[in-house]
Amino acid sequence: MSIEDLYDDAARERIVAEPPKRVDAPVRLAFERDRARVVHAAASRRLAAKTQVVGPQTDDFVRNRLTHSLEVAQVARDLARALGTHPDLTETAALAHDMGHPPFGHNGERVLAELSAECGGFEGNAQTLRLLTRLESKTFDADGRSVGLNLTRATLDACTKYPWSRDAATGPHGVHADGTPRVVVKFGVYDDDRPVFDWLRSGVEGRRRCLEAQVMDLADDVAYSVHDVEDGIVAGRLDLTRLDRDALWETVRSWYLPGLDDDALDAALADLRSVASWPEAPYDGSRRSLAAIKNLTSDLIGRFCGSVQEATLAASDGASPVRHRADLVVPSRTEAEIGVLKGIAAHYVMQADDRVSLMQRQRELVSELVEGMWVRGVDALDPVFVDDWQHADDDAARRRVVIDQVASLTDASAIARHHSLVE
Repeated sequence: MSIEDLYDDAARERIVAEPPKRVDAPVRLAFERDRARVVHAAASRRLAAKTQVVGPQTDDFVRNRLTHSLEVAQVARDLARALGTHPDLTETAALAHDMGHPPFGHNGERVLAELSAECGGFEGNAQTLRLLTRLESKTFDADGRSVGLNLTRATLDACTKYPWSRDAATGPHGVHADGTPRVVVKFGVYDDDRPVFDWLRSGVEGRRRCLEAQVMDLADDVAYSVHDVEDGIVAGRLDLTRLDRDALWETVRSWYLPGLDDDALDAALADLRSVASWPEAPYDGSRRSLAAIKNLTSDLIGRFCGSVQEATLAASDGASPVRHRADLVVPSRTEAEIGVLKGIAAHYVMQADDRVSLMQRQRELVSELVEGMWVRGVDALDPVFVDDWQHADDDAARRRVVIDQVASLTDASAIARHHSLVE
């Protein structure tokens, strides 16, 4: 049985049925078509100018949201193939996973969540679903409503990292990079997008994520735990040969692993240091030093994915490794190692004084931009959002249009738009 045979007609169904392509066109399967649509989406291109950890204009080596998404996609595809789930489907979910991020990343997300509290809130993953099923322009239904990229049910389900609404979300925990408590709850659908969410989750009960979404989520964790550390090293912000253990563990626990004591964290760091390519000398900018970091990132990704692959296959009961028939198994030891790496980046890069100051100004800019557009109304909107504003039934719906507009901006275009509207 081929991998395609494991996915039934319901998994390949689209919101709007599409006729077969003309006979002289290249033959592409349903999930291959979905992948192409995400690759060519305008929201994907904008990721190239959106913050990952260090801003896109800071250095030509560090990652932006697009390069991060490409790396997540590679990790997800390789792990999916090893597990026997669909590589194209899983890769598409990885390519799309950050499409909903606003300018300035989680920092911008925080502001938009506060300013949209009365119209349904804001969350990057819920915004991704909105983009894929409404805001991106490709297909319209019989009533003239946009259905976005018209992706298959299985692909949309794989893109749903948090399959629940804001009302069903648990409270936020941990702190932001400036030490203030997190305020954004994690959820995957706004109330006015609930019909398409219910359609894509047809036949699924509860909050269980499909296997492909679980692989995408792990690939995201693996990629940014490793690559954010790499970016921090090259930017001169951290040195893996000189770590302040006590301060580091405080950050790791407050951000990622609140239940682990010093002994468990010491053990995780010792395991990481046992990797043969872990550096013994500080990074010096040479080609050999850069190659050493690349070897480390490769070894760590292989270590984490290999551990998960082994544990997942060992726990398999013979069920097909697709959609809701199987679950990913992440060993606690691997989870701790990933958490320690994320904590290193958080402590030495995200909490740096210069970055905290910059983040404060970014939040002020996004807030002023939203309020400026709200006051100006339709005159401040891009043409693609004008129709949404004109068809909005009330202030809450119009507020959502402004939020959609601001969320679509890149870091640079947000600054430029702010200058034209506010200054």
